Amino acid sequence: MHRVYMDANATTPLAPEVFAAMHPWFTEQFGNASSIHFHGQRARAAVERARDQVARLLGCRPAEVVFTSGGTEGDNLALAGVLTPGDHLITSSIEHHAVLHTAERLQERGIDVTFLPIDGSGAVDPGDVRRALRPNTQLISVMMANNEIGTLQPVTEIGVIAREADVYFHTDAVQAVGKVPIDVKAIDCDLLTISGHKFHGSQGTGALYIRRGTHPLPLLFGGPQERQRRAGTENLPGIVGLGQAAEMAQAFVAGSGPARIAALRDRLEQGILSRVDESGVYGAASPRVPNTTNLWFDHLEGEALVIALDLKGLAVSGGSACMSGATEPSHVLTAMGVLPERARASLRFSLDTAATNSDVDFAIDLVPAAIAHLRELSPTYNRATKHEPAASGIIR
Repeated sequence: MHRVYMDANATTPLAPEVFAAMHPWFTEQFGNASSIHFHGQRARAAVERARDQVARLLGCRPAEVVFTSGGTEGDNLALAGVLTPGDHLITSSIEHHAVLHTAERLQERGIDVTFLPIDGSGAVDPGDVRRALRPNTQLISVMMANNEIGTLQPVTEIGVIAREADVYFHTDAVQAVGKVPIDVKAIDCDLLTISGHKFHGSQGTGALYIRRGTHPLPLLFGGPQERQRRAGTENLPGIVGLGQAAEMAQAFVAGSGPARIAALRDRLEQGILSRVDESGVYGAASPRVPNTTNLWFDHLEGEALVIALDLKGLAVSGGSACMSGATEPSHVLTAMGVLPERARASLRFSLDTAATNSDVDFAIDLVPAAIAHLRELSPTYNRATKHEPAASGIIR
């Protein structure tokens, strides 16, 4: 069966160049980067080379890059490492659950949390951030790009607000890396999270940018690795791969890659929406990452559509991969004011950097047909269109 993958926001395939860079470090070039002998020195050099590559991607000093196991650990370290009981955290209601659930746990430990609303296009109002400031505000955490609808948040404006108020600013950039340029100096953030498997690195790798002078308390204790900010023997092959992926992501963003993917995304949207009535796109009025679109189709269940499309060879998502199987509607769409029925009838398409015109054509042909079939089986659609389903469930 011909298969097309349009769920890159969940994970991306390991790039061949990344695998080639990693492979020797699993075998003949093994070593512990903390050892002082030849094998350890070679491993240390590889780790520091990768640190340089990630630093160039983010526009920071290599010493400000701390390697982690991915986005979840980075977000947890950024929040829990900075906040103590009595502090106040400002975050948004559409953050990834790595931030939201951490914030909820911190509330239980005596930290005040303000969850900011968003507007109907999926964006945080910087004015709301400013109005939420308190004398005990210690940290603002607002994501750079939303994982479900792709909206880019006004992080540069929020960075200005944080600097004026003399509070820390963290942004979860997991869904932004490799899609839009990132410059921590322009954002003026103190902490920034990335995850390797979102831009063709390996799963289980990531990094947290920590601005010089920012000193979060570590989550892991043990050895002095990562300048005593993250204990544990370094994941040598994963870190090498992360460095290679960062170098490739920087080149992709600096070139024509984002514009090409955005054109494919737009053609996908237009091709599907022009063929399907009672449908629409979330966040179209806001700046978005170029690869992501989230569409709604009334009178069906998004999960059923995901399964139907998968059976035909198209991989998409009903929302965040971390919420697979959840019965509640998306917290992102709910925060936007979307009714539960429509939120459950939504589908996220997120294109890989290798997406092609033929991939988009495949989806444009497949999705409307699958929607038409599912709607024919839907009592609400038949009532709305005043059709009676035949005994077989197919309208004649």
